[in-house]
Amino acid sequence: MTAVAIVAICAWALVSIIDNAKDKNRKKLNSKEVDAYKTEIAELKERVSVLEKIVTDERYDLKKQFADLEKDRVA
Repeated sequence: MTAVAIVAICAWALVSIIDNAKDKNRKKLNSKEVDAYKTEIAELKERVSVLEKIVTDERYDLKKQFADLEKDRVA
């Protein structure tokens, strides 16, 4: 009975090690994927920068205030 338990524990450990190795291989990205992600991140940073410029622009705030006044007048 003890031998069966030892074999079961060894088999479980072996399966766990193999699963961990497979997960590590799946997580590795090839250079094309890395380049694609870098490009996408750069594009997103540029878009966020443009949005920050728009929102912090004084004219944007003034237009928003006019729109709010217009809403209040209509209501």
